[in-house]
Amino acid sequence: MTDISLPQDTLVELRDVTFGYGEQPVLRGVSLAVPRGKVTALMGASGGGKTTALRLIGGQQRAQQGQVLLGGQDVGAMSEAQLYAARRRMGMLFQFGALFTDLSVFENVAFPLREHTRLSDALIRDVVLMKLGAVGLRGARDLMPAQVSGGMARRVALARAIALDPELVMYDEPFAGLDPISLGTAARLIRKLNDALGITSIVVSHDVAETFLIADQVIILADGQVRARGTPAEVRASADPLVRQFVGIDIDGPVQFHYPGPTVDQDFGLQQGGRP
Repeated sequence: MTDISLPQDTLVELRDVTFGYGEQPVLRGVSLAVPRGKVTALMGASGGGKTTALRLIGGQQRAQQGQVLLGGQDVGAMSEAQLYAARRRMGMLFQFGALFTDLSVFENVAFPLREHTRLSDALIRDVVLMKLGAVGLRGARDLMPAQVSGGMARRVALARAIALDPELVMYDEPFAGLDPISLGTAARLIRKLNDALGITSIVVSHDVAETFLIADQVIILADGQVRARGTPAEVRASADPLVRQFVGIDIDGPVQFHYPGPTVDQDFGLQQGGRP
């Protein structure tokens, strides 16, 4: 597989990517770049293609047109063996954590190490305890997922995501369902680990306040396209009505509350004057 030239400071790039499910287009000619060592936030209204972008980067889906590049390699052109190797360079925090419910906290974090390495049990133990220590949960190693809170489960999932010391960590709605304290803790932890470990982070989130606090770059996806990109301050200053509606959390704007359909008169057979 041929390497493709990328700017030195870019780890991930989507080049004119188009993808859809069946008849439903999700991404339409999307181009974006994720700089190394930074936190990039993918934001926008539901259905805008944020999680789909993560799936394309991780190789769960392949672009129908365009290229998805990881370190200059086209993810869509990788063989199964190449993709398996590429995933060792990635960590993923799934929405709500997605811990294995029949495995302890320790074994959840150990899973990628057992799957992708030949480390001895003693070394796996040391790595797992270090990763749990990094998220403040070394003492919870023997608990089962059902015994930890939602915020703790998210931190266990984060420890699992960084177990292999990946170059890239992707977060799919890491703040969903968390109370304000746990949410703030999770956000600060993402920023702290990104900087301390020198990794690159992509955060898919709807939480504007916390995400803008930790992101270096914000990309707003809507209608299958990039509607805004820049620093949090630059995106806040956007004149695009859809971006302003999303950032300002306004009810009125291009994104309508009602799904398109027949009028009330058409549905209920009302004629002028209010009578059927």
